[in-house]
Parts: sequence; structure tokens; C-alpha cells
Amino acid sequence: MCRFVIYKGTSPVLLSHLLTRPCHSIINQAFDSRLRLDQRRPMNGDGFGVGWYDSVYDEELGRQPCIFTSVTPAWNNVNLTRLAEKIKSPLVFGHVRATTAGSLSLDNCHPFVHGKLMFMHNGGIADFQLIKRRLQCSLPDVAFNTVQGNTDSEWAFALFLSKLPDPDAKSFTPDVLKEAMLKTISSLNEFAESAGITEPSLMNFCVTDGETVIATRYISSRSEAAASLWFSSGTAFSEFCQGGHYKMSKADKRENIIMIASEPLTFERADWMEIKTNNMVVITPRMNLLQIPIIDKFYVPPSDPASLTRATEFAREKGLLSSHIIKADSPHVVPVVG
Repeated sequence: MCRFVIYKGTSPVLLSHLLTRPCHSIINQAFDSRLRLDQRRPMNGDGFGVGWYDSVYDEELGRQPCIFTSVTPAWNNVNLTRLAEKIKSPLVFGHVRATTAGSLSLDNCHPFVHGKLMFMHNGGIADFQLIKRRLQCSLPDVAFNTVQGNTDSEWAFALFLSKLPDPDAKSFTPDVLKEAMLKTISSLNEFAESAGITEPSLMNFCVTDGETVIATRYISSRSEAAASLWFSSGTAFSEFCQGGHYKMSKADKRENIIMIASEPLTFERADWMEIKTNNMVVITPRMNLLQIPIIDKFYVPPSDPASLTRATEFAREKGLLSSHIIKADSPHVVPVVG
């Protein structure tokens, strides 16, 4: 299944420090089956995408993010390697794809874009073909006409756009983006219930306007765990020894860097914290990180013992649950308690 990574920092990062140099980057995860749990399809070779914003606003260039996508495997794309060594950005989305819905084409590669907004998805909307028509009929023209491909993910993005007061606005507050995301998940759940769909949907969505980042770790189930999602924060993300071994440094209490990833990008267990199932993460323009529970019929409060006993089989069978990382000084995989 797919994997994604998000970087937001007070200073620009060279894309190669996220995508190509770390030995456990999402690109290396994409082809090295030792780092993946989905042994049905041990490679994410169905294309990739990276999106970023310029460090300084240029009126001629506009506010839209820059996007580079390809249907070739990310680890075998020389242009990605070249670009990653020459581009810096304070906000980066990276995505590697394994097709589950939609054909292999550039139009189906994440991240998807509308105006200044970028959107990615890791997971799958269950029995999407049963709700697709109803979803489409609910969209205004501005959202419907955005869709170029045929993935459930891009239609979810169109639904998200329909929940915004103005998807073409020049700016969005964190609250506006947060509410649109909550309404998107709610509508998808309503569509599924009306269609009699019982299989859970995995909705790890993320969206940004270049200032705020919203990410969800969500499943439409009270008993199953969602696809894995982790975050790391600190003052510097850098290589600490040869071979692409990176770590997140914390020189002080400031959060100069916040990263969110489907799987940890370093082998240091202390670097990463697991985002809880059915929670939303909001990174504000001022680099505050908030975890907000998504309270609906599938939410289990921490006080309920059931919150600690969500089953992992469903997400694990989909190749979407990462509960192990590798110690830097050992070839063995060790469990992470999160």
C-alpha cells in the first residue's frame, strides 16, 4: 500500500534529506521488503509524487505548490534524484504509491492539487464503487471538475473541497481546514452506511495550504486499528553517521521541525511518537502541534479499555500497520510499544 511523509519547518530543507539520502526514507521503504509489512505486494512501485512550496512568495509564480510526479518507481527515477539535490522548501509532501484503486497514470499520483491546497491519502475507502455515484452527485462544479484521475483518494479530495466555504480562497485558517476534514470523513461514513457497506475504510488523509497542515489517522471501526501514522519534532533533522542514518535532534524546547510519516524515517525509537487511532493532527502556521480526537460513533475514548485493545489484523493484512522499526545497532526488528 501507499506511504507518505510530511515535513514542515521554520527553515527550508533540501528534498534529498527527506527522499533520497536517509536509508529508511519512504523511497527505500518502497522497494526494500525488509522494511515493509505488506508481503502480498512488497514494493510501492506504482509511481510517486512530491509537492513543495517556495520559501518566499513570488507574485509571478503565485501561491500554488510545485508538483513532480511520475509513474516510474521512485527509486529508479534519476530526475527525482537530481531535483532533490537542488530544491529546498519549508513544507514538503512526499508519496509513494501501490495501486489499490485507479489505473497506473500520472493523473492518479499523489499529491493532488487545487489552487494552493495539496492533499494525500494512505489507505482505502471500502467498496468505493458503491458510493462513488452518490459522492459525485453531492459535489458542486468547482470540486467535481477538479478530478482528473479515477482514484478513491482524489474523489475524497474533491469532497474535501466541497466542504470549504471557498476552495479558491487565498488563505485558510486552521479551523476552516479542520472542519472541512471532519465533514469529509463524516460524509464518507454516511455514504457507506447508506450503501450498507460493513468493511471499514482507512482514511489517513493529509492536506495543507502551505501554512497549516492537517493529518488524520482514522478508521471507520470501533474495534480495529487504523493505518499507522507517526510524528517527530525537534530542532534539526540530519545524518549522524555514514550510510544514511538520520536522527531528529532536540537542542532546546523549540519545534523548528515537525514531520509526519506512515512509517518512521529513522531507526531511533525516541525520535517518533505514534499518533493515536481516530485522531487528527494539526500543525499551525506558528509550528504548534495539536492532537484532536475525531469524536463520532467510531471513537473510543482513552478511558475505555477497548481503546487499548483495537485489533491490528485488518490494517496489517492491508500492509498499512507499522508496529516495528529497526535498531540502528542491530539487524533485528524490534517491537515498538506505542
